[in-house]
Amino acid sequence: MEHLSFGIVDIAVFLAFILLVLSVGFYKSKGEKTHGDNGAADYFLAGRGLTWWLIGFSLIAANISAEQFVGMSGQGAGLQGLSVSSWEWIAAVTLVVVAFVLLPYFLKTGITTIPEFLEVRYNHWARLFMTLSMMLILIGVSLIGVIYAGALTLKELMVSYDIILSLSGCCWALGLIAAVYVAFGGLKACAWADLVQGTALIIGGGVITYFAFDALGAADVINLVTSTGASATVDQSAGVIDKFSTLNEPAMHMGSNPAMPWPILLLGIWIPNFYYWGLNQYITQRILGSASLAEGQKGLVLAAGLKLLIPFVIVIPGIIAFNLYSSDMEKNAGDYMAAYNEAIADPTSTTVFTMDPKWVVGNPEKAQEVEVYNATVLERNNGVAGESVALKAYKYDSALGLLITRLIPQNVGILGFVVAALLGAIVSSLAAVLNAASTLLTMDVYQRYIDPKASQFKLVSMGRIFIGIFVVIGCFVAPMLVNHTSVFDFIQKFQGFVSTGILAVFIYGLLNRTSGKWAGVLGLLANPIIYGILTTKFPEMHFLYSMSYSLLIVLAIMTVYGLISKQEAVIFETKTTMDLTSSKSALIWGIVICVATVALYVVFW
Repeated sequence: MEHLSFGIVDIAVFLAFILLVLSVGFYKSKGEKTHGDNGAADYFLAGRGLTWWLIGFSLIAANISAEQFVGMSGQGAGLQGLSVSSWEWIAAVTLVVVAFVLLPYFLKTGITTIPEFLEVRYNHWARLFMTLSMMLILIGVSLIGVIYAGALTLKELMVSYDIILSLSGCCWALGLIAAVYVAFGGLKACAWADLVQGTALIIGGGVITYFAFDALGAADVINLVTSTGASATVDQSAGVIDKFSTLNEPAMHMGSNPAMPWPILLLGIWIPNFYYWGLNQYITQRILGSASLAEGQKGLVLAAGLKLLIPFVIVIPGIIAFNLYSSDMEKNAGDYMAAYNEAIADPTSTTVFTMDPKWVVGNPEKAQEVEVYNATVLERNNGVAGESVALKAYKYDSALGLLITRLIPQNVGILGFVVAALLGAIVSSLAAVLNAASTLLTMDVYQRYIDPKASQFKLVSMGRIFIGIFVVIGCFVAPMLVNHTSVFDFIQKFQGFVSTGILAVFIYGLLNRTSGKWAGVLGLLANPIIYGILTTKFPEMHFLYSMSYSLLIVLAIMTVYGLISKQEAVIFETKTTMDLTSSKSALIWGIVICVATVALYVVFW
C-alpha cells in the first residue's frame, strides 16, 4: 500500500476548523450576562433565545460522536447492514412526537432541567433520584465513553498517516477543547459551535459517501465481495448503483435481519429513543433553551429530517467498505485461529467454536472443517460442550478508517476537513455532556439543597467549576478503558437500568394527575430491580425486550399505587413569559417526516 501522509494543506485546514469552532463559540457568547437576575438561564439555557436552525443542528452535533460514526458504519459493514438505521429513523418520529407532546409541558412550566419537572408533578425526592441517576449515566458512561472512543478513533486514524499520538494525550486534548468553550460561554457557545460542527458532520459524511460510491464504480469486480461475504458475480460494465444493489441486496432489508429483530420496533426501540430525545438533559437542554415553543418545535423537526439522512452518509458507506476492503478487515489468521489449532491438537478438548456468518460464506472449506470438529467434540462428550469460543474473522469497526485512509485525497484539504468533521462530532458530544452534567449538579443539587440563596453569578461559577472537575475525572479514567473493551457492548444494556424507569414515570405522570406524590420515586426505584432480574434470569433475551417488559411492569405497579393513593389533580401552571403558540408549519413538516419514515421502511423492508 502506498505511503499515507497528512500533508501541510490538510493540517492547515484541520487547525483552521478548530480555530473557527472556538472563535464562533466565544464570539457569539461574549455578551452573555452571568451577574443579572437571569444569569443562570443565560449561561445554562442560552438566555432561552435559541432559534430553530441552531437547535436542529445542535441536536445532531450533540448526538453523533465517534461511537455512532465508527460504530454505525461498522454495523453496516457487519451483520446488521441497513437494519441498524432503525435507531436513526425511529428517532425521526420520536423527535416529532417530543416536539408536540412533551415540549409544550416543559416550556410551559419554565423548568431548567428535566428532573425539575418531576418535582412539579411528584415531589423533590423524585427529582433528586432522577438527577443522581442521570449523573451516573452522564459521567460514568457518556462522558468517559465519548472521551475514550473519540481519543481511540483519533489515535488509530493518525497512525495510518505516521502521526503517533498517545491515547492519554488524545483524551486530554479532546476534553480540554470541549471544556474551554463550554465553561466560557455555556449553552450558547455550544449551540453556535454545534452549528459549524453539525454542518461539517453532514458534509463530511457526504464526502465519504461520494468517494465510496466512486471507488465501488471503478473497482474490478474480481476484488469485490457481496455483503454476505461471497465472491461477487456482477457485470463489470454495470453502473455503480446496479453494482451496489447486486452486491448488497441482502443487507438492504430492514425486516429480515436477526441482528435487529422486527418485533422490537413495536415497543422496545421506542423506549431508549423517547428517553434519549425527550427526557435526557444531555439532549433536551437545547430545546429547553428555545426562544419560543414554535422555535423549539421547528428545531426538533429539522433534527428529525436530518436523522432520516444520517444512514445514507454513515451506514451505506460502511456497507460499501465491506465490498471493497473485506480482506483488509479480516484479522490475521493466527489471531483468531490459534485457539482452534490448539484445540484440534488436543484429543481431550471440549471446546467448540462459533463462526462469523460472513466468514463462513467467504471461507466455506475451513468453515466445514470447523463444523466437523464441533460435531466430533459433541459426539465425544455425549452432546455436552465445554467452552464456546467465537472465531471473529472481521474487524467491522475498521470500516470508517479504511474509507478515510484509502479513498480521501491527501494534501488538498479534503482529508483535513473530513478528519476535522469527525473531531468536531466528538467534541460536540463531549461539550453537550459537560454542559448537561454541570447544569444538573448546579441547579438540581447545589441550588436546591446546598445553597438555595446562591446568586446567579455564583451558580454560573459553580457550573464552570463542575465542568472542570468532570473533565479531569473523564480524562483520567477514560484511558483506563483500554483493557476493558467490552464496556461499550454493555452501555446500551446499562442504560436500561435508568432510562426505562424515567420514561415510565413521565408517561404515568402526564396521563394520571391524581396519583400520590410518591409514585415517581416508586417507579424510579422499581425499574432497576425489575430490569436487573430480567437481564440476569434471561441473559439471552434481547435487551430491548427486557426494557419493554420492565416498562410495562413498572407502569402496572404505579397504576396499582395510583388506585390506592390519590391526591388532588396536579395542574401544570404556566411559569414563563415566552410565546407558547404551536407552529403549524412544523406540524405539517413533522407529518411529512413521519410519512417519509414509513415510506423508507416500506421501500427497504
